Amino acid sequence: MKEIINIIFPKKIDNQYRGYKIALYAFYLLTAVTLWRSQHHLFAPDGGAQTIATIPLDSFTSLGSQAVVGVFGLWGLSQLIIGLIYLLVAFRYRAMIPLMYLLMGVEYAFRAFYFPVFKPVPTVGTAPGAMVNIPSILFALVMLILIVVGHKREFKHK
Repeated sequence: MKEIINIIFPKKIDNQYRGYKIALYAFYLLTAVTLWRSQHHLFAPDGGAQTIATIPLDSFTSLGSQAVVGVFGLWGLSQLIIGLIYLLVAFRYRAMIPLMYLLMGVEYAFRAFYFPVFKPVPTVGTAPGAMVNIPSILFALVMLILIVVGHKREFKHK
Protein backbone atom coordinates (compact mmCIF):
# COMPACT_ATOMS: atom_id res chain seq x y z
CA MET A 1 0.00 0.00 0.00
CA LYS A 2 2.84 2.39 0.83
CA GLU A 3 4.30 1.79 -2.61
CA ILE A 4 1.00 2.76 -4.27
CA ILE A 5 0.83 5.92 -2.17
CA ASN A 6 4.38 6.78 -3.24
CA ILE A 7 3.44 6.28 -6.89
CA ILE A 8 0.40 8.56 -6.61
CA PHE A 9 2.16 11.08 -4.35
CA PRO A 10 5.82 10.92 -5.44
CA LYS A 11 8.44 12.41 -3.14
CA LYS A 12 10.27 13.73 -6.18
CA ILE A 13 8.20 15.43 -8.87
CA ASP A 14 10.17 15.03 -12.06
CA ASN A 15 9.44 14.23 -15.70
CA GLN A 16 9.85 10.46 -15.27
CA TYR A 17 6.79 8.44 -16.20
CA ARG A 18 6.90 4.85 -15.00
CA GLY A 19 3.65 3.22 -16.10
CA TYR A 20 2.31 1.54 -19.20
CA LYS A 21 2.53 3.84 -22.23
CA ILE A 22 -1.21 3.52 -22.95
CA ALA A 23 -1.99 5.47 -19.76
CA LEU A 24 0.47 8.19 -20.83
CA TYR A 25 -1.07 8.49 -24.30
CA ALA A 26 -4.56 8.44 -22.80
CA PHE A 27 -3.47 11.32 -20.56
CA TYR A 28 -2.45 13.32 -23.64
CA LEU A 29 -5.92 12.69 -25.08
CA LEU A 30 -7.57 13.64 -21.77
CA THR A 31 -5.57 16.88 -21.81
CA ALA A 32 -6.71 17.74 -25.34
CA VAL A 33 -10.36 16.95 -24.56
CA THR A 34 -10.27 19.04 -21.37
CA LEU A 35 -8.81 22.02 -23.23
CA TRP A 36 -11.34 21.61 -26.06
CA ARG A 37 -14.31 21.43 -23.68
CA SER A 38 -13.17 24.54 -21.82
CA GLN A 39 -13.31 26.74 -24.90
CA HIS A 40 -16.96 25.92 -25.55
CA HIS A 41 -18.05 26.77 -22.01
CA LEU A 42 -15.98 29.96 -22.18
CA PHE A 43 -17.03 31.22 -25.61
CA ALA A 44 -20.45 29.78 -26.57
CA PRO A 45 -23.19 32.39 -26.08
CA ASP A 46 -25.02 30.12 -23.65
CA GLY A 47 -21.83 28.56 -22.25
CA GLY A 48 -23.20 25.23 -23.44
CA ALA A 49 -25.88 25.32 -20.75
CA GLN A 50 -28.82 24.86 -23.13
CA THR A 51 -27.15 23.75 -26.36
CA ILE A 52 -25.21 20.93 -24.68
CA ALA A 53 -26.44 20.38 -21.12
CA THR A 54 -30.12 20.84 -22.13
CA ILE A 55 -30.85 23.23 -19.26
CA PRO A 56 -34.08 25.02 -20.23
CA LEU A 57 -32.71 28.57 -20.07
CA ASP A 58 -35.73 29.95 -21.93
CA SER A 59 -37.94 28.93 -18.97
CA PHE A 60 -35.82 30.97 -16.52
CA THR A 61 -36.03 34.67 -15.83
CA SER A 62 -33.52 36.78 -17.70
CA LEU A 63 -31.39 37.14 -14.57
CA GLY A 64 -31.64 33.43 -13.80
CA SER A 65 -30.57 32.55 -17.31
CA GLN A 66 -27.65 35.00 -17.13
CA ALA A 67 -26.56 33.46 -13.81
CA VAL A 68 -26.53 29.95 -15.28
CA VAL A 69 -24.63 31.09 -18.36
CA GLY A 70 -22.16 32.92 -16.12
CA VAL A 71 -21.61 29.82 -13.99
CA PHE A 72 -21.02 27.75 -17.14
CA GLY A 73 -18.46 30.34 -18.25
CA LEU A 74 -16.72 30.04 -14.89
CA TRP A 75 -16.80 26.27 -15.29
CA GLY A 76 -15.10 26.73 -18.67
CA LEU A 77 -12.41 28.80 -16.97
CA SER A 78 -11.93 26.05 -14.38
CA GLN A 79 -11.66 23.47 -17.16
CA LEU A 80 -9.12 25.66 -18.95
CA ILE A 81 -7.00 25.91 -15.79
CA ILE A 82 -7.25 22.14 -15.21
CA GLY A 83 -6.36 21.56 -18.87
CA LEU A 84 -3.32 23.83 -18.59
CA ILE A 85 -2.23 21.98 -15.45
CA TYR A 86 -2.67 18.69 -17.34
CA LEU A 87 -0.58 20.15 -20.19
CA LEU A 88 2.18 21.14 -17.76
CA VAL A 89 2.09 17.69 -16.16
CA ALA A 90 2.08 15.95 -19.56
CA PHE A 91 5.21 17.68 -20.76
CA ARG A 92 7.16 18.70 -17.66
CA TYR A 93 6.02 16.83 -14.52
CA ARG A 94 4.95 13.36 -15.70
CA ALA A 95 5.51 11.87 -12.25
CA MET A 96 2.24 13.61 -11.31
CA ILE A 97 0.11 11.78 -13.91
CA PRO A 98 -1.11 9.19 -11.36
CA LEU A 99 -2.30 12.01 -9.08
CA MET A 100 -4.09 13.66 -12.01
CA TYR A 101 -5.96 10.42 -12.74
CA LEU A 102 -6.91 10.13 -9.07
CA LEU A 103 -8.23 13.70 -9.04
CA MET A 104 -10.11 13.09 -12.27
CA GLY A 105 -11.75 10.03 -10.74
CA VAL A 106 -12.75 12.00 -7.64
CA GLU A 107 -14.19 14.83 -9.75
CA TYR A 108 -16.30 12.49 -11.87
CA ALA A 109 -17.42 10.53 -8.79
CA PHE A 110 -18.84 13.76 -7.37
CA ARG A 111 -20.46 14.55 -10.71
CA ALA A 112 -22.04 11.10 -10.86
CA PHE A 113 -23.11 10.55 -7.27
CA TYR A 114 -23.13 13.74 -5.20
CA PHE A 115 -24.53 16.43 -7.47
CA PRO A 116 -27.50 14.49 -8.90
CA VAL A 117 -28.68 13.80 -5.35
CA PHE A 118 -27.79 16.98 -3.43
CA LYS A 119 -27.58 19.67 -6.13
CA PRO A 120 -29.57 18.45 -9.13
CA VAL A 121 -29.72 20.60 -12.25
CA PRO A 122 -33.00 20.64 -14.20
CA THR A 123 -32.56 19.50 -17.79
CA VAL A 124 -34.94 18.59 -20.58
CA GLY A 125 -32.68 15.79 -21.86
CA THR A 126 -29.62 13.85 -20.91
CA ALA A 127 -26.50 15.98 -21.14
CA PRO A 128 -23.49 14.30 -22.75
CA GLY A 129 -21.49 15.05 -19.61
CA ALA A 130 -23.93 13.07 -17.50
CA MET A 131 -23.53 10.05 -19.77
CA VAL A 132 -19.74 9.97 -19.38
CA ASN A 133 -19.51 10.38 -15.60
CA ILE A 134 -19.39 6.70 -14.64
CA PRO A 135 -17.30 5.66 -17.68
CA SER A 136 -14.87 8.48 -16.77
CA ILE A 137 -14.53 7.15 -13.21
CA LEU A 138 -13.80 3.68 -14.60
CA PHE A 139 -11.38 5.13 -17.16
CA ALA A 140 -9.44 7.03 -14.47
CA LEU A 141 -9.33 3.92 -12.28
CA VAL A 142 -8.11 1.66 -15.09
CA MET A 143 -5.44 4.17 -16.12
CA LEU A 144 -4.30 4.50 -12.51
CA ILE A 145 -4.09 0.69 -12.20
CA LEU A 146 -2.07 0.51 -15.44
CA ILE A 147 0.35 3.07 -14.05
CA VAL A 148 0.75 1.26 -10.72
CA VAL A 149 1.17 -2.18 -12.35
CA GLY A 150 3.54 -0.78 -14.99
CA HIS A 151 5.51 1.06 -12.33
CA LYS A 152 5.91 -2.10 -10.22
CA ARG A 153 6.82 -4.13 -13.32
CA GLU A 154 9.55 -1.66 -14.28
CA PHE A 155 11.21 -1.92 -10.88
CA LYS A 156 11.11 -5.75 -10.90
CA HIS A 157 13.12 -5.74 -14.14
CA LYS A 158 15.80 -3.37 -12.83
